[in-house]
Amino acid sequence: MIPADRQSEEREILTRIRRGERIDHFETIRQRKDGGLIAVSLTISPVKDASGKIAGASKIARDITEQKRNHEQINVLAREAEHRSKNILSNVQAIVNLSQSDTSEGLKRAISGRIQAMSNVHSLFVQARWIGAEVSVIAKQELAPYLDEQDARVRMEGLETVLEPTAAQAVAVVLHELATNASKYGALSDAKGRVRLTWARSDDGQLTLRWTELGGPRVNKPERKGFGSRLIEGTISQLGGNARFDWRSEGLVCEIAVRT
Repeated sequence: MIPADRQSEEREILTRIRRGERIDHFETIRQRKDGGLIAVSLTISPVKDASGKIAGASKIARDITEQKRNHEQINVLAREAEHRSKNILSNVQAIVNLSQSDTSEGLKRAISGRIQAMSNVHSLFVQARWIGAEVSVIAKQELAPYLDEQDARVRMEGLETVLEPTAAQAVAVVLHELATNASKYGALSDAKGRVRLTWARSDDGQLTLRWTELGGPRVNKPERKGFGSRLIEGTISQLGGNARFDWRSEGLVCEIAVRT
């Protein structure tokens, strides 16, 4: 049946039929006897008598409710994919802009490592159907080269905390940068060095992550911010958070706070 708010369609259709036109795949809404609405595709053809005069019309209505629903889901997924792609490219652009090195080869390695960190966490998103990624899983992935069965070099503490994709990407890049720096100059460059990573989320949704290095080479506060520090600050500031560096003699302490 034709819903009350679409009665004008029938008049327009009959006007076209009287002119001898055929209407193909006209998408509209029709009503079942129980009152439910369905999407339909109409094909309407004029019917002529023996003298060739239009005497009526032949109508075929196909229920396309499921087809329309599928199209809507595809459109939603397409918009979501566009949003995520733009977010990924924005993060890559930020990484490139914040990366520097004295040599082209060094710059290439730095950018490659940071983008790989993003790639790693994106694999976690796929497994979780893009809900996000859990902090301990991100940390284990980025710190895998330094983990052992006794947890002697790297200790991690924190309740299960799932981060939405944007925050998870940021944390992955930060941990990659901290681990890379520690393996070159800090605690992870020494066999006796240790790293302690803790995190907690407050009731208002703020994640606080603390990275503490111990037992490595003696640390002196740098005279100027290094490329890694600037990258960490830039990555976290994009989310409205902040990063604090404490260059203690026994090792670096880095604390980041970000809304999740």
